[in-house]
Amino acid sequence: MTSTDLTEEDVMRAAAVLVDAFRATDTRAYFDCFAEDATFVFHTEDSRLDSRGAYEQLWAEWLAGGWRVTGCSSSNPRVQLLGDVAIFTHDVRTTTSTAGAPETTHERETIVFHRSGGAVRAVHEHLSPVPEDGRE
Repeated sequence: MTSTDLTEEDVMRAAAVLVDAFRATDTRAYFDCFAEDATFVFHTEDSRLDSRGAYEQLWAEWLAGGWRVTGCSSSNPRVQLLGDVAIFTHDVRTTTSTAGAPETTHERETIVFHRSGGAVRAVHEHLSPVPEDGRE
């Protein structure tokens, strides 16, 4: 193990900070969890987002439309350690509100974390819907 290798504790802490910031719709804290060149694949979007800035722009559009997160819970976490990179997977249940209309989604999420310069940041996020007959 080298000084840049991630530990399970590092990854679980980084994931908790990210989920907490998302749950609070805390834009700055949430996007601080991602590297500038992070990529995002969301089943709700037509194409991959190739940078944090692209996702920030989409997020701003959602907020302008009255969107916000009202609840988010993470379960069934798994961490795979690969030196200074780690893969975090979990099940996520999110409730959002757009102009007062609530919506709850059940998804599986993969977040790839990387340690660089002492910071642990997400470099990729992928969301998939939980199949209708699937378990969360």
